[in-house]
Amino acid sequence: MTLRAALMLILALSGATGQAGAQGVPASRLRPSQLALVVNDAEPNSVAIAAYYRKARALPAANIIHVTIPGKPQRLDAAAFRALKERIDSQLPAGIDAVLMVWSAPYAVECNAITAAYSMGFDAGQCSNTCAASRPSAYFNASSVQPLADFRMRLSMLLPTDSVAQARALIDRGVASGFRVPNATAYYLVTSQAARNARAELFPRDGQIAAKKIRTKTLHSDALEGVSDIMIYQTGMARVDKLDSVKFLPGALADHLTSFGGDLYGTSQMSSLRWLEAGATASYGSVSEPCNHWQKFPHPGILLKHYLSGSTAIEAYWRSVAWPTQGLFIGEPLAAPYGR
Repeated sequence: MTLRAALMLILALSGATGQAGAQGVPASRLRPSQLALVVNDAEPNSVAIAAYYRKARALPAANIIHVTIPGKPQRLDAAAFRALKERIDSQLPAGIDAVLMVWSAPYAVECNAITAAYSMGFDAGQCSNTCAASRPSAYFNASSVQPLADFRMRLSMLLPTDSVAQARALIDRGVASGFRVPNATAYYLVTSQAARNARAELFPRDGQIAAKKIRTKTLHSDALEGVSDIMIYQTGMARVDKLDSVKFLPGALADHLTSFGGDLYGTSQMSSLRWLEAGATASYGSVSEPCNHWQKFPHPGILLKHYLSGSTAIEAYWRSVAWPTQGLFIGEPLAAPYGR
């Protein structure tokens, strides 16, 4: 099957035709030279992990941005965030289309995720009613590889730093994803938590995309168990069980539709950090109560389409969320298992 034929099948499987944004295969993908690494000099883990990442991805020295955030606050107020963003932006060299913040906290700006606040601007209005519709993202389902030039958006992601060893393993998975295309499966789960199945109608139909060595499979189950070929795992649960029984392939994406997955240190529901600890390479979760609007979570078909088209993890995830104000993107941004 040709690449064009494979992509047409992806569109058919995902039901993604007719969505907002440009269609088609990206002309290229985000390169290391376009990524800035933001280091918190007040946190030794951030410094150590950033040094490892810079070497692993061969980032230019000019792309390393230094800030100081003492105390690891989980949430910033709007004024503190504005000052932080100004410090970051004032150091950015030309040609930067994405930013990787190397820390676990802060991860929110009041009710906004810090990644959304950085890339789209802080939205104070969302905090008066977090269940209301959010501002739409111009990058949703877009094929542009220049988000700053085309949409005045710098994409952003968080690289967690609670464990240096786990962060290094995460970075290694992202790098390894570019070396070979394994036989893989994209799993979609319809669970017993009905309110969290808001994306079920958007799940791709079961099928095989031979050109990409991947199949799509929907299961009616609360958890996967015993599988070892995961490239995508999307579900709707407050807590996802049996993660210790499954294996994620390098570059795997995984997320769960629930209210507080992006509240990384929260205890009421499963933190998105658990996906990375289990072996995923990138994830997504909401930092404040979003209600179950599917637009506030990654669209399964659009995520699959862009990842298989060769996009990096940060590009595919950002393209898949229509209303990302409350959503936090975490992981290794340059993972691209289908980038060749």
